[in-house]
Amino acid sequence: MSLLALLLPPRERLAARAAGGNDAVAAQARSGAALKLPSAWSFVFSTDGSSVAQQGSAAPALLPRADQVVLVLAEGDVSWHRVDIPRAPPARLRSALLGVMEEALLEEDDSLHFALAAGSTAGQPGWVAVTHRPRLAAALTALEGAGLVVERVVAATAPPATGEPARGHFHAQGDSESAGEGAEAQPWLSLARPDGVACVRLGGALARALQPEAQAARWTATPAAAAAAEQWLGAPVALMTEAERALEAAQASHNLRQFDLAVRMRGTRALRGAGQRFFSREWRPVRLGLVALVGLQLLGLNVYAWQQRQALEDQRSAMKTLLTTTHPGVRVVLDAPLQMQRETERLRAAAGRPGDGDLEALMGAAAAAWPDGQGPVQTLSFDGSRLTLAAPGFGAPQLAQMQERLRGSTVTAELSEGRLVLARQAPAAGRRP
Repeated sequence: MSLLALLLPPRERLAARAAGGNDAVAAQARSGAALKLPSAWSFVFSTDGSSVAQQGSAAPALLPRADQVVLVLAEGDVSWHRVDIPRAPPARLRSALLGVMEEALLEEDDSLHFALAAGSTAGQPGWVAVTHRPRLAAALTALEGAGLVVERVVAATAPPATGEPARGHFHAQGDSESAGEGAEAQPWLSLARPDGVACVRLGGALARALQPEAQAARWTATPAAAAAAEQWLGAPVALMTEAERALEAAQASHNLRQFDLAVRMRGTRALRGAGQRFFSREWRPVRLGLVALVGLQLLGLNVYAWQQRQALEDQRSAMKTLLTTTHPGVRVVLDAPLQMQRETERLRAAAGRPGDGDLEALMGAAAAAWPDGQGPVQTLSFDGSRLTLAAPGFGAPQLAQMQERLRGSTVTAELSEGRLVLARQAPAAGRRP
């Protein structure tokens, strides 16, 4: 599944703070400068979600299209706090988090966005991510306005999972701070430890105080910061480009799109999300199982159809064999039941035996069902299929009595113009005569 990681540049608050102090930062936030978004977004595109296929920068409308879009927040733009997750309904969870973390926050609550780390459980200690809400909301609005559905928002650095070692990454900050001389030119260290996340400069004592043991941490550095990192650490450091770093962060398990910034999965977006999950790598065993199930069903249906065709052919062959054995004069079998009926009728007629539709059979049926007390028949006529009897005084009561006695037989009786008409009942639909 293809992946597009978009990099949101760091907030300009750090440069403003260095230039004018906290008052300048507040003025900048009030003026809206902190919400400034790039006109060309840095991106990393991967066809398989694990290796870099393309990187660069482009306007939102010109960015590559991918199955999944992830927004990666800059180093130091997300703070992580370890708190006891309050027990509160989803609609009030943000307010509950604010109440728990109020003393640890330095900004106004309306400018902060909260998100729970993956696996957080109410009533248990867990990590809560805090970032600048207006800027994140503005970035999501701008990207989605260009037709990009940002499914996940991740931090460049997050606390390691239980059992994982600490992680240190040396990099140059992507703002005006890294362009100076002396201490201002020092790279940054993003340090993720089991007790929290810090983003500090190498030139201060704080980095040394936070440094874990070399053997208990994993160290990486961008090419621009590798030399300073090895000198500071006193050991070789694995190189990792910014694109690889962003792609690694995009695969994190946490997602900062929560609460009022959560993705609204409605209509076609919900179908698209379900389709992407179904075709993801994690669902590959399910897809293979469904394909195997459908294949087995098709195979079973074909086997069953072949068995039914074979049984039908066996029945037809048995009927043909019976016809040719019973009537050796039949050379070509076209319709075995009909030909069998005709040959049997021909043999019966040749032997002088009456058939079901002959005069003798109809007269015998009439004699067996003749009403009590009814006089003899005056005249009769037979046209080859119907027997017409003229009997004086034969009315509706006598007809009803005769029909009752003929019930269950194949002979019908009815009155027509004062005469009694008997005929052999026609065969039911779908039956051979």
